[in-house]
Amino acid sequence: MEFVWSVVAFIGEAIEAIFGYVEHHHWLFALLAGGYVFYLHDRSVHARFDALDKRVDEIRRRLAIEY
Repeated sequence: MEFVWSVVAFIGEAIEAIFGYVEHHHWLFALLAGGYVFYLHDRSVHARFDALDKRVDEIRRRLAIEY
């Protein structure tokens, strides 16, 4: 039982150490989160432009066939 309690205590201390690190270095995690949000936004913008390019190409193709 003492071994189980020591494992639980070790896990608790590890979690406390991680939270302490995050508390003192919150700016690093904010930078990472901001970068990830920018990455997702950039992907969505590129996807929208790709879809727009496909629509323009389809319109050009249809106009070329009609003439």
